[in-house]
Amino acid sequence: MSEALRRVHFVAIAGTGMGSLAGLLHARGLAVSGSDDQLYPPMSTLLERAGIPVHEGFRAENVLEASPDLVVIGNAVRPDNPEARAAIDEGLPYRSFSDALYELAIAGRHSVVVTGTHGKTTTTSLVAYLLREVGADPSMLVGGFAHDFDGSFREGGGPHFVVEGDEYDTAFFDKTPKFLHYHPRTLVITSVEFDHADIYRDLDHVKQAFRTLVSRMPADGTIVAALCHGNVRDVVADAPCRVVGYGLCDRALDWRARDLRADA
Repeated sequence: MSEALRRVHFVAIAGTGMGSLAGLLHARGLAVSGSDDQLYPPMSTLLERAGIPVHEGFRAENVLEASPDLVVIGNAVRPDNPEARAAIDEGLPYRSFSDALYELAIAGRHSVVVTGTHGKTTTTSLVAYLLREVGADPSMLVGGFAHDFDGSFREGGGPHFVVEGDEYDTAFFDKTPKFLHYHPRTLVITSVEFDHADIYRDLDHVKQAFRTLVSRMPADGTIVAALCHGNVRDVVADAPCRVVGYGLCDRALDWRARDLRADA
């Protein structure tokens, strides 16, 4: 991405990932604007607190009058969205959320991608918290509000960028899963189950998305996987890198939790 990047407009800015990236770029000093047709907490609150101007409703003039150097288009945006259409038709540079996140924030860092059909948001926050507590000073972006960080993103000075990796598709112009765009060096897989029936045919279709991600891991990478789950074991069976297992069961695991208790 060009170093001349100064102004960024987000189409569907109130999504948890989109709003988090908008906040991260705003904190870096870029001029950020956006629009959405549904604004509600926590992202509406975070955007307001950051002072990011948000238009309610989608209109071509929102993006054209912003004169952005880049337009980021969320995965909830349809092909007939007037702002997306204006950006594409006018030849403005545009990216999906996933590509913008990688190019503007993750590239050049140790990408820690937390995936799974369930548990992604919580686990992403936990991983970032643990790295911070051991002095690694990570960056982080999560699709929710992380109480330990008082928000949904963090810009640290360390080498790690921890990100929630969603298996949902990327944009109307890119139907590949989001998590394929983050190029993990460390990959966490919490669970693999049938989900997102609007884009996946069945469980095997979901597994294939995870297998593709696993197959692209670098040889010196690490996969941290919940190996008590058969579906997780299936998708990491042919991993090209080290696999570290965790869980609660009696299988041979590298890490096992014991003596758990639930407190208030």
